[in-house]
Amino acid sequence: MTVIAGTVTAVICAIVTTLVLVEARGSETDSARGEATAAALRLSYALRREPVPRRIDGTPGVMLQVMDENRTVIAGTPGRAPARRPLARFVPSQTRVYSSRKVCSPVRRERCLWVIGFRVFKPGGDWLIYAAVPIVPWYVSPGLIMFLASVSLLVILLGCLRAWATVDQTLAPVDAIRAELAEITAHRSGRRVTVPESRDEIRRLAEAANATLDRLDGALERQRSFTSDASHDLRSPIAAARAQIEEALLYPDDVDWPRTARSVLQSLERLQAIVTDLLQLARLDAAAWQEAETIDLGALVTIEVARSERTKRIVPHLQEGVTVRGDRLRLVRLLTNLLDNAERHAESRVDITVAREGGTAVLEVVDDGAGVAEKNRDLVFQRFARLEDSKARDPGGTGLGLPIAREIARLHGGSLTIEDSERGARFVLRIPRDHDGGPGGWRGAGA
Repeated sequence: MTVIAGTVTAVICAIVTTLVLVEARGSETDSARGEATAAALRLSYALRREPVPRRIDGTPGVMLQVMDENRTVIAGTPGRAPARRPLARFVPSQTRVYSSRKVCSPVRRERCLWVIGFRVFKPGGDWLIYAAVPIVPWYVSPGLIMFLASVSLLVILLGCLRAWATVDQTLAPVDAIRAELAEITAHRSGRRVTVPESRDEIRRLAEAANATLDRLDGALERQRSFTSDASHDLRSPIAAARAQIEEALLYPDDVDWPRTARSVLQSLERLQAIVTDLLQLARLDAAAWQEAETIDLGALVTIEVARSERTKRIVPHLQEGVTVRGDRLRLVRLLTNLLDNAERHAESRVDITVAREGGTAVLEVVDDGAGVAEKNRDLVFQRFARLEDSKARDPGGTGLGLPIAREIARLHGGSLTIEDSERGARFVLRIPRDHDGGPGGWRGAGA
């Protein structure tokens, strides 16, 4: 930023200096030419009244020269105009009294001259008067160019210092935020960055950083809770199987080994179900998707209902042509989890509805059971969370079915919620029709 500011200031100074030099040179040139013209007119007037003097005292800085009708130099400014060589060779035309030209001749080798020539009437023939002044150089004078260069350098230096101070002052809060973020770790994640009082981009940066830290803390807390719950749920069937085997080994002759084996197998089946669901959640978290395809939700429901045997009556209400873009296997898993949950809590009937609402595909699964209290509608989607009624109906459940279903819905750009119904629980899935990517990023297999 300092370099950019210095460069811009230098360009501006160069432009201003050029304009000043152009204006000063123009003014100096006009002044010199005016003085030369006035001196020539005064000399012309004097020649009409008195003889030509050998010595002409003109205006300082102006060279004067008089030539007779034979174009012989007869007078000139002492020490400046030569006595014999004319200042110029041009002669004003008969129709004009004077003319001017730029002359670069051996008379003055160090610089060119601006010369104005006047025709003066004499009885024996016209005389000529030449008045010359040096051409003003582009820099006008050494003093002026030195002054402008000094001022420009000073302005550039001040601009760079000001830019450095401004940027340093502006980035100081950013550096403080960076230092505070560097001190925050996974084990000390409760800190937040300081929010400046000014309402500018730095304040919004600090607020965004704090919001991100809030989300990270929430994710860490969920991770710790998930790890704790997973450890507990994995430990329970392992501990049960171990206790049964240890008890059987204490009294091997009195144990019904087939019954013990069946009990251990039940524990292993529960352990396998938990591990399977955990792996499924890991795959969903990693978003390891297959290629997307267009799926007819009505056809998917029809196939899955016909393929699986249920203990409760399944009543479909399907609208044709409701399609979405997604992963068929995962949508089947979502539907299966919803049906398993509804079958577990239904009294006798489960209704499945597929319809379209504008650009959204809607799938509803409604059971005729006791339903879910409004205060528990978010709780049931938490991992390993199980209500007392669910534990009583299915002691072997893992508490991961509904979280898996919601995660699949989210990664398809949709949502899974529990909404009000006259009786039982009403799970509603909404997915944008022909959806190619949602908030979680619908990804291909190579993602």
